[in-house]
Amino acid sequence: MKPLHFLLGLCLTVVLHEAPAQEIKIDKRVAKALNKVEPEDIKAHITYLADDRLMGRKPGTEGYQMAVDYVIDQYQKLGVKPAGENGTYLQTVLLRKAVTDNATMIATDTSGIERELMFGHDFTVYPNPKDKQASVEAPLVFAGYGISAPDMNYDNYADIDAKGKIVLVLRGAPATFPNTVASYSMDYQTILKTAAEHGAVGVIIGNASTGGSVPNLRSGVNNVMLPNGEVAFSRTYHEDVKLLAMTNYTTTNFWLKNAGIDLETTLASLKRGNAASAPLNMKVKASYSSSYDDIESQNVVGKIEGSDKRLKNEYVVHSAHLDHTGVGRPVDGDSIYNGAHDNASGVASLLEIAKVYSKLKKNPKRSVLLVMVTAEEMGLLGSAYFAKYPTVPAQNIVADVNTDMPTIIAPLLSVVPLGAAHSSLSEPVAKAADYLDLSVEEDPEPDQNRFVRSDQYSFVTQGIPALHIKYGNKTLDGKNNLDEQVKVWRAKYYHKPQDDINGVFDFEAGKKYVQLNFLIGYLVAQKPERPTWNTGDFFGTRFRK
Repeated sequence: MKPLHFLLGLCLTVVLHEAPAQEIKIDKRVAKALNKVEPEDIKAHITYLADDRLMGRKPGTEGYQMAVDYVIDQYQKLGVKPAGENGTYLQTVLLRKAVTDNATMIATDTSGIERELMFGHDFTVYPNPKDKQASVEAPLVFAGYGISAPDMNYDNYADIDAKGKIVLVLRGAPATFPNTVASYSMDYQTILKTAAEHGAVGVIIGNASTGGSVPNLRSGVNNVMLPNGEVAFSRTYHEDVKLLAMTNYTTTNFWLKNAGIDLETTLASLKRGNAASAPLNMKVKASYSSSYDDIESQNVVGKIEGSDKRLKNEYVVHSAHLDHTGVGRPVDGDSIYNGAHDNASGVASLLEIAKVYSKLKKNPKRSVLLVMVTAEEMGLLGSAYFAKYPTVPAQNIVADVNTDMPTIIAPLLSVVPLGAAHSSLSEPVAKAADYLDLSVEEDPEPDQNRFVRSDQYSFVTQGIPALHIKYGNKTLDGKNNLDEQVKVWRAKYYHKPQDDINGVFDFEAGKKYVQLNFLIGYLVAQKPERPTWNTGDFFGTRFRK
């Protein structure tokens, strides 16, 4: 492999092995434009976006609006066309924070003995973002982990009739499930969807940790609404499920024990991959009220128009979240959560990708969308809304390359392409990494479940192949323990006010990230064939459209 500077005056031809007859050429002008990425420009973008004046870029605040205005100004200077709503750069995202004001829950056994549970102690209820008043009364059944995955030889619903019932589930997944599959399976969205598909009218998540309590939901749960009052996206709501609640360990254990089920034995069996389900000889009646606080935020969408008459109507998305968490609990006297790494660095990366495109004489065949999304810190809400209701025809989006907190604290020598292994996107990743003399590695921290924790996952759930480039483990000293360095960094800076421009940065690594992400997107935009899910892939099977 040859270093970048050696190829500046040459024509690089990348031959894609799955289609030997097709060649994608990156000529010397593209290589020259790629080298225009400047570490100082990356620093300048981060410095502005993470300034105290922006007050942590929380959606709905003046600081977030300043960030939006900055991105639009940069788009205009770089010749990026508006691709939002009504000829603008903006897509309006209606955010609703819902709070459960009050709730009651009564459990009645087969002998008619009632037990009223204490709200906030024995149980809690996730608010309903659509209906201010909601109630349900139904028999209670146990459905193990609440997973139905026959293709993984695992189904908690196989031997239970959940129709018209409330299901009690324990949150987890068999040890045999790959990390990404386990994360998907434990997502509340998945649990609710699976329950609804089996006719359940309510879901109760049982806390199975000895002495475990219920979460404090007084700060509310965030959702995205449509202008007509319908729910556009929510992680804790399904229109066919009237209740999502959680019970503490004592209540969970009592219900199972009442039906002759030993909790600890069942947990161990579930973890080993043995599905479990049973009627619980109990009826639950629940009622609750919700109140709302609505704000309006924006995704910022720009377009670099493709050069091919036909393929320019298809789109490769580069995404990054523009928001952070605003002002919060003081740490060492500072209460502004600036989000320099998370994710001003990702926004800076996309702006530098736009600059590379502005230096090209000819754009790639497909169009490229630069999408700065809102409310990632509230639960991937801005990306979920854009992926589901894009400002271009949904069927014409072919891939997403997401950039979220690339963690530019050390030289970039290797990368982990989260999600690429699920689709043909692994190929342009390999080609681009090889061109930049970067090694491609497996995820050094699979327990972090990063594939489903950032905005690329919103595109995956809409059937769009997507990836997220993160650091690998390779280090200059040969110890190859960058993940250990990142853990130390994360403890001091992640989601803390200390994540500002005065923290630890390696802007040369930032340059490498920009070049890599640009090349991945460029290769996808040039190739005649759209990216495809791998045959039989778990996510492709579930979400392919």
